[in-house]
Amino acid sequence: MTGTLLLRDRVALITGGGSGLGLGMATAMAHHGAVVVLACRRPETGEPAAAAIRDAGYDARCVQCDVTSAEDLEAAVASTVTTHGRLDCLVHNAVASPGPPSLVEEVDHDRWDALVATSLRAVFDGARAAYPHLRATGGSMVVMTSASGIEGSASLPGYAMVKAAQRTLAKGLAVEWGPDGIRVNCIAPLGLTDALSAACRANPVLEERLVRRTPLGRLGDPIEDVGSAAVFLASDLARYVTGQTLVVDGGGFLGL
Repeated sequence: MTGTLLLRDRVALITGGGSGLGLGMATAMAHHGAVVVLACRRPETGEPAAAAIRDAGYDARCVQCDVTSAEDLEAAVASTVTTHGRLDCLVHNAVASPGPPSLVEEVDHDRWDALVATSLRAVFDGARAAYPHLRATGGSMVVMTSASGIEGSASLPGYAMVKAAQRTLAKGLAVEWGPDGIRVNCIAPLGLTDALSAACRANPVLEERLVRRTPLGRLGDPIEDVGSAAVFLASDLARYVTGQTLVVDGGGFLGL
C-alpha cells in the first residue's frame, strides 16, 4: 500500500482489531499514517497483533476491551484520548459468532442475546463514548455490517437482524451527528478472514461457491481490499459521504 498518507497524525480505535478484518483495517490505517489502537477482548491476541504493526514501523497498541461492557468501551476511548490526545475514527468491528445455520424456531436465546450485545448494543455504547471526542476532531465512525443485513438470511436470522439494525443506527447517527461534522458509514465486506480461510480449507466447495458468485473471481484481502475501504471512509476523500453502506465484496451482491 503506497502513495499519499491519507490518515497522517490521526488516531483510530478499532474494536475486534486483533485478528481478521479488524487487524486488516488497523494495518491499512497504520500504513496510511494513523495511530491505531486495537480494542480486544483477549490481550493475548491483541498484543501480538499490535506488536506486528509496530515491528513494521508503524504506531499501534492494544487495550483490553469487552465490547459488551459499556464501561470497557468508555475506558478504551478514554485511554486512547489520554494517551494520544485525540480520537479521529472509531471502527466497530467486533462480532459474536452467529452460530450454526438455524431456523427461527431453533435459535438459541443465549446466542441471540450475545449477537445483540456484541453487534448492536456495543455500537450504541461505543458511539456514546466516542461522540464528544469525534465532535472535537470532526471525525468519523465506521460500522462493519453485512450483506445479510440488507437482503436478509433464511439460515442466520439473528445475525441478519443485528446487521440490519446496525445500518439503521448508523444512518440515524449520520443524521444526528452531521451538524457536528461527524460522518458515520458502514462497510459490508466479503473478506478472507482467518475463520473463513479455515472453513474453506475444511470445505473446499465453500470457497469455490463463494468465488463463483463473485464477478471479480476472488475473496477480498483484509488489508488491501477491506482495509482500503476503511481508510477511504476515515479519510478526507470521503468528506461528503455519510450514512452510506459501502459493499466491498467483489460484486457478489450486485442487487444490493
